[in-house]
Amino acid sequence: MLTHEVTNIRVRYYDTDQMGIVYYGNYAHFYEIGRVEALRHIGLSYKKMEEDGLSMPVYDLNSRFIRPAKYDDLLTIRVTIPQLPKTRLLFEYEIFNQTGQLLNTGQTTLVFVRTDTGRPCAAPPELVEATKPFFREGS
Repeated sequence: MLTHEVTNIRVRYYDTDQMGIVYYGNYAHFYEIGRVEALRHIGLSYKKMEEDGLSMPVYDLNSRFIRPAKYDDLLTIRVTIPQLPKTRLLFEYEIFNQTGQLLNTGQTTLVFVRTDTGRPCAAPPELVEATKPFFREGS
């Protein structure tokens, strides 16, 4: 299982509603920050994958709101890839505030799609190879 943390994400006024609480739709943005940085951490780039003719649209998104994130909080986004990618890539998220309180959990499933055909395809070999060291044999 691959786990990566992105720290010190400051909640901006822009992220909040009139009560100073992060608007629920912005959690998808935090998830994106986490997954992009998790892939960058293992040497991969969304931009490079797109240049190579691969897109990764979100197929499914789930979010659970436990406590509110507030204006000026410093967030930590913990991202986990719990299984080797195949034709889909699952990400799990935990978002904490600066005191370590768990605020939100979520999950997204992305699919691999060839940009030239618009058809689903297998995970790129470089992604599979980069994630393999984080999994035990047979998982």
